[in-house]
Parts: sequence; C-alpha cells; structure tokens
Amino acid sequence: MVRIMIARPALALALLLASCTSAQSAATAQPVPQPSEWGALIERLSEPGGYFQSDNLVSNETSYLHVLGRMRQMDVKGGAYVGVGPDQNFSYIAAVRPEVAYIIDIRRDNLLHHLLFKGLFENARNRMEFLSLLVGVPPPADLDAWNEMSIDSIVFHVDGLRSDSAQFESAQQRIRTSAARWGYPLSEADLAQMRAIHSAFAQWGLGLRYSNRGSYPTWRQLLLQTDLEGRKGNYLASEESFRFVRDLQRRNLIIPVVGDLAGAHALGAIGRDIAARGLRVSAFYVSNVEQYLLPGAGPGAGFYRFAETVTALPFADNSVIIRSYFGRGGYHPMNEAGHASTQLLETFVTFVAEQRAGGYPTYDVLVRKNVLPLREKEGG
Repeated sequence: MVRIMIARPALALALLLASCTSAQSAATAQPVPQPSEWGALIERLSEPGGYFQSDNLVSNETSYLHVLGRMRQMDVKGGAYVGVGPDQNFSYIAAVRPEVAYIIDIRRDNLLHHLLFKGLFENARNRMEFLSLLVGVPPPADLDAWNEMSIDSIVFHVDGLRSDSAQFESAQQRIRTSAARWGYPLSEADLAQMRAIHSAFAQWGLGLRYSNRGSYPTWRQLLLQTDLEGRKGNYLASEESFRFVRDLQRRNLIIPVVGDLAGAHALGAIGRDIAARGLRVSAFYVSNVEQYLLPGAGPGAGFYRFAETVTALPFADNSVIIRSYFGRGGYHPMNEAGHASTQLLETFVTFVAEQRAGGYPTYDVLVRKNVLPLREKEGG
C-alpha cells in the first residue's frame, strides 16, 4: 500500500476534528444477539490462532487505571470498546460503559479464557459469588450482605479461604451448562483448556501472577489498584461496575475474537461490525502490542498494516488509544513511582493524522509523541 503524504498536518487534524462527533452522540440501542448469532459472529470475525510467548492469565500492568481520570475529563463514554488480553478489559468497560465490546487476541486461549469468564458472570449473583466461583471457595451464606462491601473486604475474605474441590467441580458444571447454550462450538479439548485456566485460578487464588513469575504483581494487587486520583477502579471495586459488565455478558454484547492486530481480517472485520451497528470506537486498549509490530530501528510492515486498519475504524473526536509501556528505550517521563508499567493515552485523531502524514518511524517515537498528559503538571 502507498502511504498518503499530507503537506499540512495541522490542516488535516482540523478537518478530522470537524468531521468527528462524540462517541456518545453516535450511540444506538443494541439488539441482544441470540446465542446462534453470537457464536456465528465470533467465528465470522476471528482468524486462526497464533503464538505469543506467555499465557497472560492476569495482567502485569499495575498502571492500568492511571488513564481513567483523563478519560473522565474527555467524556470517553458509550460507543464500542475494543481491547486485548485478559480481565483488565472489564475495568475499562466498566469505566467507559460501551454498548458493545470486542476483546481481540492472537491467542485462541484468550478466547477460551473469556468464555470461562462469561460462564462465571452468567452464574454469579454478585462480586463475592463471582470470585468464589473463580477460585473455587464456598460463597458466604449471607451473600447479599456483601453487595455494599468494599473490594478490600471481599479480597480479605476470599484470601482467608482455601480452594475446595467440590466447589470447583460445581462451578465447572455450571460453566459447562452455560457453554452449551452459547451457540459457539467448543470441542472437548477446548473445554479441557477452559478447565485448566480455571484450575490455575483455583490453585493460586488471588496470588496468581502473569506467567506465574514472582517478579510480576499478583492478581490481588491488580484488583486493589487505584487511578491517579486514588479511586479504586477495578470492575470488582463496586457492585455497580460488576453488574454493568455482567449485563453485557448476559446479553451477548462482549464478543471475544481470535485475531492478530496486524492481520488481514479480524480487526478490520470488528471495525465493519461496529460501523454496521451505527457506533464509533470510544476506547481501544492495545497494551504494548505495538512494541512487537514496530521495531525500534524503523517502520515495521506489521505496524503499518495495523495502523492502516486503525485509520479505517469508525471513531470520534474524543476516541482514545490506551497503551502500556514497559521501559523499552529508557525511562518514560510519565512513569509513576512504584510502577514498572506506564499507561499512555493518544486520541484517534492524532494517530490518524500522524499516519496520513507518514506514520511513526519507531516505537520510541510512538510512545512519546502525541501522548496526552494524565496529570496537570505534565506539559503535554
């Protein structure tokens, strides 16, 4: 493909801003897909699975909530959400409140991971039961009394219990019963892999780590993280946030997709599905995937394919790309003390304008240019 060069990027940016509306204004009530439609949509959007070097059962980004304050200021709400990886997506979904969400990952295991979580959401009455089902512990008898409890209290309670095989098997049976209704074909090997993922949570509980290595934060730490204003922002931090995500799951409006962000089909197909719904992308969480697509020495073909697909996604003037940075190229000026990761925001408008003006030459430029300040003290 030939790059389109724009001699006056400022003019291009102004035109882009003028042509966009807010994601919220484009919102339309989404019909609830029947299970057969939901299963067929997953298959239609997906590509064959690929390889990644780690299992990613939980995140390793303790900074994942640091963008939420700026997103609130920008009124990033509604529309469609797109993200990669495991359950940190649910926290962004709870904050953005989209009408539909797509979770795309090159690993087919990530799809199975999210199907496991769908089964848990569909069977859980509240946050306490959700966590109890996931880690295989008996839920408290006074389950409703936990609706108003803090996430700290829930975590403390679950931490004090040991996984029970009978509870785990009961949860597994409920998940399998739900899976039979989804309209998405799962082989015995798929169900076995979902069980293995579930077993990891039951074995390690809230102490589970990314790749299960000691240098990474525990899931417990991730659940208790705050944004830059000190607010707990995980999807399990409040019953309201949990129930919003649970409602989308029960209405088949969280759609797991197998796909390479630099591939020829999945991301573009997601964009076309969003457009067909009359929506725009409100937030696109890419983690640090671009690091693998754009080498530090110069433009990468994978990144160029990805960037061209992103420019074709329907977006609004306040639509954002959420990135995670892990120190490649040295210290990042927006890093928060005590965090190995740094969360970054860029608007779709600036990303598209940059791409049309020639694109980002290196990953280090990408994570430093056009980055929105998250604190007022940052100069932009």
